[in-house]
Amino acid sequence: MQKLILFGIAGFIAQLVDGAIGMGYGLTSSSILLAMGITPAIASASIHMAETATTAASGLSHLRLGNVDKRLVRTMLIPGALGAFAGACFLSNIPGDMIKPYISTVLLLLGLYIVARYLFGFEAGAGSARIARWKLIPLSVVAGFFDSVGGGGWGPISTPVLLAHRGIEARKVIGSVDSSEFFVTVAGTLGFLLALGVDNINWQWVAIFAISGLLAAPLAAWLVRLMPAQLLGVFVGGAIVVINARTVLGAVELPADMITGTQLVLLAIWAGVVLHAVHQHQSRRARQAE
Repeated sequence: MQKLILFGIAGFIAQLVDGAIGMGYGLTSSSILLAMGITPAIASASIHMAETATTAASGLSHLRLGNVDKRLVRTMLIPGALGAFAGACFLSNIPGDMIKPYISTVLLLLGLYIVARYLFGFEAGAGSARIARWKLIPLSVVAGFFDSVGGGGWGPISTPVLLAHRGIEARKVIGSVDSSEFFVTVAGTLGFLLALGVDNINWQWVAIFAISGLLAAPLAAWLVRLMPAQLLGVFVGGAIVVINARTVLGAVELPADMITGTQLVLLAIWAGVVLHAVHQHQSRRARQAE
């Protein structure tokens, strides 16, 4: 019973983070299951089952609050779903952990770029630029594939790339990524069911993750509407760096205490950068008021 309560708390926090910054549900949830000794394929399959409910609720919440670019969702959902289905079948035969360090390195660099752009090169009037379909389709396929392979990856891969493109509002990037994730999750779930069968899914875990995520989804969509775009971009970029740093550091086989120390330093820097972004936003509002 205590384990299920911990799962529920973790699921609530994971969905709150995912709905607010466009990533983190799969990464957080899969980390817990893998730490308990669950195989990557079973962990990812259970999480995708739960996410069919949480992503639907999160997507509807963002849609109601105007956080969704419908063209972006329409372009990304089919290639993303195909990539997720292929990734689920792939993971059933090959361990996904061996490719995580490479993906995490790319994401960490993208996170640093996003922080720098939103902190030093923010454009307050941006919001109308479009990304070409030939860029969105391969991005969606790759993000969907690694979402299934890594237990989470749709948000961490697609969100930083879209945020790095000038002219798209941060809240609409996050809302669109969360909305299209439902279709990606359904396709990945079907792939896992075909490859693993229903007997290998722990339905108790699925239920507790789904219920806790459903409770958090509306709150996350409300929070993302209130946060300024600059602060949101800096927060997301810092989250990408911190989340992926441990994987990168672990891949080079640093001692555990050095990895922990580096993580603490990164968290302190992240907090300082967020506070600086808040100060910048307040100063900008004061100048506008004058």
